[in-house]
Amino acid sequence: MLCVSDFLDELRWRGLIAQTTDEQALSTALDNAPLTVYAGFDPTAASLHAGHLVPLLTLRRFQQAGHRPIVLAGGATGLIGDPSGRSSERVLNTPERVRELVEALRPQLAKFVDFEDSTTADGRVTHAAVLANNLDWTASISALDFLRDVGKHFPVTQMLARESVAARISSGGLSYTEFSYQLLQANDFLQLYRDQGCRLQIGGNDQWGNITAGLDYIRRVTANEGGQAHALTLPLLTNANGEKFGKSTGGGSVWLDPNLTSPYAWFQFWFNTDDRDVVGRLKTFTFLDRKEIEELETQVAERPAARLAQRRLAEEMTTLVHGAEETSAVLAASQALFGRGELRELPAETLRAALTEAGLHQVSGELPSAAALLQTAGLAGSLSEARRTVREGGAYVNNVKVTDAEAPPAREDLLHGRWLVLRRGKRTVSGIEVL
Repeated sequence: MLCVSDFLDELRWRGLIAQTTDEQALSTALDNAPLTVYAGFDPTAASLHAGHLVPLLTLRRFQQAGHRPIVLAGGATGLIGDPSGRSSERVLNTPERVRELVEALRPQLAKFVDFEDSTTADGRVTHAAVLANNLDWTASISALDFLRDVGKHFPVTQMLARESVAARISSGGLSYTEFSYQLLQANDFLQLYRDQGCRLQIGGNDQWGNITAGLDYIRRVTANEGGQAHALTLPLLTNANGEKFGKSTGGGSVWLDPNLTSPYAWFQFWFNTDDRDVVGRLKTFTFLDRKEIEELETQVAERPAARLAQRRLAEEMTTLVHGAEETSAVLAASQALFGRGELRELPAETLRAALTEAGLHQVSGELPSAAALLQTAGLAGSLSEARRTVREGGAYVNNVKVTDAEAPPAREDLLHGRWLVLRRGKRTVSGIEVL
């Protein structure tokens, strides 16, 4: 049994260790001195998504444990494209577009770590994080210098054997451009090793080949320096059905940018977590302590319908990414939509986002009857069904019970001059937007 540090034990309990090169050596390094650790993020979209939080928040955990994180924006590697986990060649972005994406990602990357030294209440020192861009040391290297100084240290047989490369070759081929990606990432590790004293790289488990290529490179060129570097990969998250935490499960299309995914939609994404997955998500994504998570696990087993663990997860994640004020607004909207709050007090953007999630339907011109609106909003399959719902007292507009199925709402009923909230019974909500 390996003697590992308390911090590694914590990472393992949270499900955040897939592979390490030498866990005993890493444990010793973590215990002996503050370690500098980095993770890289390539600019492939205008925003990070929920899946990026796994390495980002792991960097934050390292910082809280007294180590120094480096958050690396891939201004250079983003020009090439990582073949890992892909079955086909990427469409290359222009240098101008990559620069734009890097600038868009910088504030998101910087949001989850602290850039000033500080001391915690229990006396632990938090070391200031570093935000780096690998274009800074890559742009000036000529192709000839790169081939002579970097490429000569990489045996082609080893490069071909790496899983990400072998998988692409067997599935249809790989360009030299993407084949060279592992050299660029390895060179990043060496540069940070030398310039920042970085001794550990972390990343998703699909990055194992790229990260170990960097370790091999460091060993080859620093053999006489006596230093040691380490690798730690994080598991690729899956749900209870075995689907990867990515676009198929929502994580890869739920963006950190509130203009792409509203705080309300973000909250709902986490609140809708399956009972079988919620405890694992609490461990991986939140900073709740073990006692509280175990108590929530008990609640999932004993009172699953209450969804207390899902609510706690959604609140934690919304506050983490969007702030406590947005979390309060989301909770107020959730209450108001179902008749337990004042709809007119909701900000326009929060109301629009909530109705978009519930289902927003557009009408134009004169407002139709309440029955017609219920049908348009998908709350009744026909006008006759809508009228029957009204007669039975189960139809509401803006949380006010509808008594006349043929009467249209008044213009002054429009929330922010634009929206109506329709509800059938206690639980089924939809929205109308008047153009």
